[in-house]
Amino acid sequence: MAWPSGKAEACKASIPQFESGCHLIFILKVLVLYLVSTPIGNLEDITFRAVNCLKACDYILCEDTRHSLKLLAHYEIQKPLISFHLWNESSREERVISDLQEGKNIALISDAGTPLFADPGEELVRRCRELHLPITALPGPCAAICGLTLSGFKTQPFQFVGFLPKKESELLESLEQLLEYPGTSICYESPQRIRKSLQAIQSLDPNRKIALARELTKRFETILTGTVSAVLAQEEQEAALGEIVLLIEGYQKDAEPVFSKDFLRLCVEDYSRTHNCSTKEAIAFVSTQLNLSKKTVYAAIHIL
Repeated sequence: MAWPSGKAEACKASIPQFESGCHLIFILKVLVLYLVSTPIGNLEDITFRAVNCLKACDYILCEDTRHSLKLLAHYEIQKPLISFHLWNESSREERVISDLQEGKNIALISDAGTPLFADPGEELVRRCRELHLPITALPGPCAAICGLTLSGFKTQPFQFVGFLPKKESELLESLEQLLEYPGTSICYESPQRIRKSLQAIQSLDPNRKIALARELTKRFETILTGTVSAVLAQEEQEAALGEIVLLIEGYQKDAEPVFSKDFLRLCVEDYSRTHNCSTKEAIAFVSTQLNLSKKTVYAAIHIL
């Protein structure tokens, strides 16, 4: 902070417990809820402002107190930690709102990255907006954005969909929609489920390009790119490590071959009749064999 010439000592003396980050004291008197981004792997990826905020707030909301203690210990931050996760978010909310109304300064962090990105806090932020409680965000690391910039895919437009559904039918339905999106789709996935998700994409569009980002910002950071079939083969050789960012390249309309609607209709009808299967199953088979989207085949057989 810049002090007026010749008046530095007087200014310092007028502020109780003056320290180099004293300007933050004034900020914390105005803004009461802070959404603080934290490192996604490398502990050096945190801003000076974030560290100062965590040191100056009254307490910190976090997903896992044991996990967040490591970050606080690294930066010598000694503030109370209160768990705030999926299973207790609603029960904690009233206390947090009450504390904010009393003028307490509270920081919300996730286990890693930017709060609210597939993490708790959405409902709390919504309540703060409804009650006109001051709130701000301290920008920083985000695995989704980091993965996007490293993928080589288009960055505009893109969509973030969080974790993919676990149930197979819901997974396939979700992926069908994602594969029709013209921009890059960003998902989070666990090491235990990634193969199942890749195999599902392969069953719908084996030639779609994807990227897998692992261990971002860490020593063994790895980015696998290529068609889903090629990446699936590479993935078999990789160890199952931490949370994965899965990126799916956008649907390219110009890449589709051109077939007449009558031809597509005949293909679907013939496959459905000879294999005694539903129209939906026949559409899925024909679209895969002809390298078409299911939307294109569906439109051809349902045209009036």
